[in-house]
Amino acid sequence: MKNISVVKYSESDIPRMVEIWNEVIEDGIAFPQEEFLTIEEAKEFFAAQDYTAVAKDEEGTVYGLYILHPNNVGRCGHLANTSYAVDSRLRGNGAGRKLVMDSLRMGKECGFRILQFNAVVKTNLPARKIYESLGFNHIGTIPGGFRMKDGHFEDICLYYYEL
Repeated sequence: MKNISVVKYSESDIPRMVEIWNEVIEDGIAFPQEEFLTIEEAKEFFAAQDYTAVAKDEEGTVYGLYILHPNNVGRCGHLANTSYAVDSRLRGNGAGRKLVMDSLRMGKECGFRILQFNAVVKTNLPARKIYESLGFNHIGTIPGGFRMKDGHFEDICLYYYEL
């Protein structure tokens, strides 16, 4: 198994990050976005986050990424949200778990008190398994909250983690 570490992204990572991000959008089973990111849009998008990181091996291969940002504003600005994406061909190497663990550390470091997920698709069992094994609290389910790529609706699960 490769030695994968999570580090702050660099501009040279962006083309690979865009490939991975857009793959998740294309799959249509996890991210709410429907429009692909271009390289130029991605530069602005990833820079606008409170923190953006990539999971890389010792050769510099990018396995995945996460973005960390406020979930809300003002009196709820202490709540963070993240999105994770791992290349489908490179899953199963622990990169997803490492991304989530790093986001917990960075969320706290960035001054957030809670990490909240608003829309984890119920059928996304690998992600849910990671969250639950790390101690995230499942606080409810919204029936039919996510429109899948094929047009049918799946439930979404809400989670939070106290940082």
